[in-house]
Amino acid sequence: MASLIPKPRKKLVFLASGRGSNLEAVLQVIQKGKIPGNPAFLVTDNPEAPSIQIAARHNVPAKILDFKSYSKKEEYHLDLLRTLEEISPDLIVACGYMRILKPDIIRLYRNRIINIHPSLLPSFTGLHAQKQAFDYGVKIAGCTAHFVDEGVDSGPIILQGVVKIEEGMTERELTLAILKEEHKILPLAVKHFCEDRLLIKDRKVSIL
Repeated sequence: MASLIPKPRKKLVFLASGRGSNLEAVLQVIQKGKIPGNPAFLVTDNPEAPSIQIAARHNVPAKILDFKSYSKKEEYHLDLLRTLEEISPDLIVACGYMRILKPDIIRLYRNRIINIHPSLLPSFTGLHAQKQAFDYGVKIAGCTAHFVDEGVDSGPIILQGVVKIEEGMTERELTLAILKEEHKILPLAVKHFCEDRLLIKDRKVSIL
């Protein structure tokens, strides 16, 4: 009797600079068997990042490229490129990674790098997006999982999570509410990618 051959699990590399809560959110869903992905490595530019301990708890090895130890930024980016080429991931997941990826990395992994950004793109790109939204006085904020391109937070949008800004809500409360949505949509975006359910046409992403 013929049987279906299971598809190989996608090899995942995570990029993180900070606390790693989004990293943990994705790893927890993988651990539950809900994402057909193999978390191969964490690559971080910060040797003190809490994300290193999170990766260790999930038995994910970490590669530390201490950005401050490089005399030239170009050397760091070349080292990052070499590291990624050695690992050869199917998908790169940026979880609070605070460096802008160079065009050569983006070209090599076109539509295979997913980032999570704490705003409803295309509004409020760049740093401190939650504060930007709060100060602007919008009534609805949120977060976006998107593919990375050569621009700043400008790649094709995969999923968005919405947060209603209630009367009297503080900036910190908004930030925490957005983070809660990030923990939902980033694992889901990674899941869709690993299941080959994302189709990109004319920068629009369809979920099959």
